[in-house]
Amino acid sequence: MALVALAVLFSTPANAQGSLKFGLKAGLNVTDMHFNGEVFDKSNQAGWFAGPTLKLSLPIVGLGVDASALYDYRSAKVSDGVEEQTVKQQQIAIPVNLRYSIGLGSSANIFFFAGPQWGFNLGDKDFKWAKGSSYALKKSNFSVNLGFGVTALKHLQVSANYNIACGKTADVSWKTATDKIGEATGLKKGNSRNNSWQIGVAYFF
Repeated sequence: MALVALAVLFSTPANAQGSLKFGLKAGLNVTDMHFNGEVFDKSNQAGWFAGPTLKLSLPIVGLGVDASALYDYRSAKVSDGVEEQTVKQQQIAIPVNLRYSIGLGSSANIFFFAGPQWGFNLGDKDFKWAKGSSYALKKSNFSVNLGFGVTALKHLQVSANYNIACGKTADVSWKTATDKIGEATGLKKGNSRNNSWQIGVAYFF
């Protein structure tokens, strides 16, 4: 689906080529990891992203599309109550957004955007704990972006968005205490979803 969206960008008529702009984008992730259990604690979520981006202005005033191919890094310290590890997620993220801009003069505007994002895992998949807990990242994931931003001097863009995971990012398992003396008798299964606030800066040539 991402390739189809990119193909649409490059299939515009020749007289619209001036509205297609290439740029570079980078920014910070503030990851919010949600577990469907109460055993794992998490802290110190951080990360960053960077990569090329495209922006296309559509014939309808104010509407446009942007697409990027970003190296996306996220990490968080996760504890199962006994030990602590840093879980790192490295992926290629491909967001494709529909955007609506409101002009603030000839060289600036504010814009709002939303769209799907596909992520493909590049880093380690499995994280193990000695006491039997584990955290296994998915090979790919799907999420949705909702955000806003400002364009200044026609080239510089600053944006903020919330990236919402639409499926589980990882499978989680940990030992559970099922009797009064706290003896571990089995493994409890769960999953994790990694939502993230993202603040980005892009420059279009």
